[in-house]
Amino acid sequence: MSNHRAAPDNAQANPSRRRAVLVLAALGAAAANVSLGGAALLASQSARADSSAKTFRIGYQKYGNFVVLKARGTLEKRLSAQGITVQWLEFPAGPQLLEGLNAGAVDVGTVGETPPIFAQAAGVDFVYVGNEPPAPHAEAIIVPHDSPIHSVADLRGKKVALNKGSNVHYLLVEALKKAGLSYADIQPVYLAPADARAAFSQGSVDAWAIWDPYLAAIERQSSVRTIATGDGLVRNTQYYLATRKFATTQPQLLHALLEELDSVDKWSRDNVPEAAKLLSPLVGLDEPTLELALRRTSYGIQPITNGTLQYQQQIADTFADLKLIPKKFAVSDARWNVT
Repeated sequence: MSNHRAAPDNAQANPSRRRAVLVLAALGAAAANVSLGGAALLASQSARADSSAKTFRIGYQKYGNFVVLKARGTLEKRLSAQGITVQWLEFPAGPQLLEGLNAGAVDVGTVGETPPIFAQAAGVDFVYVGNEPPAPHAEAIIVPHDSPIHSVADLRGKKVALNKGSNVHYLLVEALKKAGLSYADIQPVYLAPADARAAFSQGSVDAWAIWDPYLAAIERQSSVRTIATGDGLVRNTQYYLATRKFATTQPQLLHALLEELDSVDKWSRDNVPEAAKLLSPLVGLDEPTLELALRRTSYGIQPITNGTLQYQQQIADTFADLKLIPKKFAVSDARWNVT
């Protein structure tokens, strides 16, 4: 896979911006697996000059309601009368998507609860514009079916694969804490989902912290055991983020997006088999696997609340205490002043 990562055109001229890009690149922890994201960044360069007025660039991941929205084409129909084109850019995981947002290649993206913490710590200028309800059962820590590991407490000294800075990073931290272990008690192996699955299947790691639909896929295709889900540990909330500049200058496009997403959410919630059928050829997973994942997800766009930001602050403070991010900061600085 390609090792290319797009950087902002003025990165060399702006040292602080360049440092932020480099920090995010490191936090992505899977640059060798970002060919889709890298290609998307390259493709977007030509649209950057007029993106604020003519092109609405949306970063998405392999699975989720952005994929359904893209397939149904309702946002394009809504915005076409205004002469606005919607450009969809795919990324393998949240950290890489936020690298693209920081590089100026996307206007809006969707990620789990942890990537925004790493991004804000790295100086990325974004705002939270909405979120899905919690979906704690849609992520888990799994082991092979014949593993001697039967609980999180058994992970002491073991190799655990995860995508650094992804939603499961916080799940792993909280699961270890509940089991009386510290993060230093395990050997984290930072891999993007594709590489993590290969390492897990080959026995190169002892456990894997992963989210849907990758979780649903390996549950259906291999004999695995779950030793922890997010239930009782974390919320596993999906967030919608925008660059601060875009949110300030194009609020009407964000409102339109959130309204269309809410409509798609309600349709998917009430039509799981149909949603799975629509997603299957787009994400390369069979319908039963997608139905399993869709029944564990959450539906309904919600506005960002004080409680939501307080939860994110808890994650940020936890990671700062563990030295996984360099310093503490105020999550509320990334709140969108809705207009």
